[in-house]
Amino acid sequence: MSKLKVLLTGGAGFVGSHTAKILFRSGYKVIIIDNFSSGASKHPYGKFYKIDLKEEKEIIKILKKEKPDVIMHFAAFIIVSESIENPFKYYENNVGNTIKLISAMKEVGIKNFIFSSSAAVYGITEKNPIPETAELRPINPYGESKAMVEKMLKDMAQAKELNYIALRYFNVAGADPEGELGPSYLQPTHLIIRALKAAKGELPYLEIYGTDYPTPDGTCIRDYVHVMDVAYAHVLAMKYLLQNTNSNVLNCGYGKGFSVKEVIETVKKVTQREFKVIEGKRRPGDPPVLVADNRKIKQILKWKPKYNFLETIIQHTWQWLKKT
Repeated sequence: MSKLKVLLTGGAGFVGSHTAKILFRSGYKVIIIDNFSSGASKHPYGKFYKIDLKEEKEIIKILKKEKPDVIMHFAAFIIVSESIENPFKYYENNVGNTIKLISAMKEVGIKNFIFSSSAAVYGITEKNPIPETAELRPINPYGESKAMVEKMLKDMAQAKELNYIALRYFNVAGADPEGELGPSYLQPTHLIIRALKAAKGELPYLEIYGTDYPTPDGTCIRDYVHVMDVAYAHVLAMKYLLQNTNSNVLNCGYGKGFSVKEVIETVKKVTQREFKVIEGKRRPGDPPVLVADNRKIKQILKWKPKYNFLETIIQHTWQWLKKT
């Protein structure tokens, strides 16, 4: 029997590269499409095509040549603040290029699709932890772009045009425990990376964006989930989809949140270093609290996180950053 083929768009990026490693190590044939716009570099897990998703005719050629059984779609712009400043960039890429990818899939006859979605689709919710049934009210173009794709996938699944699972990531962080892979953003905006860069001396200080939120210490609370646990969720989602063809939407988070100040204290504890912290104004598009209700992913995929500790997430990221 031939190996199952999995094609990853954005497979050289943060979540994509860690997922590629797990798939490759598990014996799957891995094909990666990436334009390397986020600063990621090649790694040994899979066959690479350097190409942009907007080149639909070239994508069709690759799909016809490789004949993947499943497509995992990671490629997207992800910076909330940038999406507010430049919304067209986000709709053009995150929505428009996804439509081109799915059009290419339809042309070639590929029906299995795993989509990287985001907790940003929820916006500001009245209930935390947030269940998948919560109303989608995104408060920034990034979240809106993910919600639009989800709506399209739902409609297409109902019309039997494809089968999909959308994984709504909460705050993905961490790095490969073996030290081979990690975050490689050109302009890191994520709190844990920025805090560690401040601890390393690469940033003069760490700025907190808002200390007047309706939370116990006034700073935003987020559900930080280790990238390897997120990557593993994709493998489970793929196996489930191939066996059941049941389309679904699943939160991918731990169900526990930490405030910005709690993260900073844990970074200082892990690194044994002090660094300057200044308090700034709120950023537009930031909800006060985002914590996952993760019962559904545990029930349906039998997902059992291995790295569900903030200190572990920070330790693995610190190990990666010291090496790079």
